[in-house]
Amino acid sequence: MASRRPPVRRRRRRPVRRGDGTWIVYGVAGLFAFGLVVTVVRWLAANWWVLVVAAVVAGAAGAAVVRRRALAARQQQLHAAQLRLALSGPGGIDHMKPDAFEYAVRDLLQRDGCRASKVGRAGDQSVDVLAEDPMGRRWAVQCKHKQDPVGGKPVGVGVLYALAGTYQRVHGAHVAVVVTNGRFSRDSRHWGAEQGILLVDRPTLARWAAGGQPLWDVLPRVPAPRDGRGN
Repeated sequence: MASRRPPVRRRRRRPVRRGDGTWIVYGVAGLFAFGLVVTVVRWLAANWWVLVVAAVVAGAAGAAVVRRRALAARQQQLHAAQLRLALSGPGGIDHMKPDAFEYAVRDLLQRDGCRASKVGRAGDQSVDVLAEDPMGRRWAVQCKHKQDPVGGKPVGVGVLYALAGTYQRVHGAHVAVVVTNGRFSRDSRHWGAEQGILLVDRPTLARWAAGGQPLWDVLPRVPAPRDGRGN
């Protein structure tokens, strides 16, 4: 009887390990980078004047930036000084046209640190100036210039009604203000206090325009800053 042959054991194939060449690629890349750095350093050592020129150019650019910022700050100070306006007298607020009065109010808000723009025109939805102060509050301002500010007709409550209906819904503002070089009627003062419409009359405008305080420090009962930001 023939003897059985033992079963032949098959050798397991060693799995091919992928990525065996990765370290070679990394090594070649590292050597290339090292050689590039050495080449650049040697070139700069031989051409040291390039570093000197780069330093001079960088210094000049930095000095130009500093000078430009100093000039802008100086111009802002001069602009703020020019905005210390008087109500009466040559060039005073009382002698302005209504359009120029709106620009003056815009400039005063910019002096206070606001981003302000004049938007007054036909169909302006009862707002002449829009501004955002440094605390995040958006201001909607209606301007009423009076040719006879002392003896003329006061600003009526209808102006406040119109502003109250648009400053939040149309303009997305948080603070509503009416500014005049004249005076407000009794109904205007009463209704404005009830509804939170801030009123800048002639004496308040004089303090704001001729002084250095921002409008929110001149007025009482200004809404709190937005987003938790302080003064």
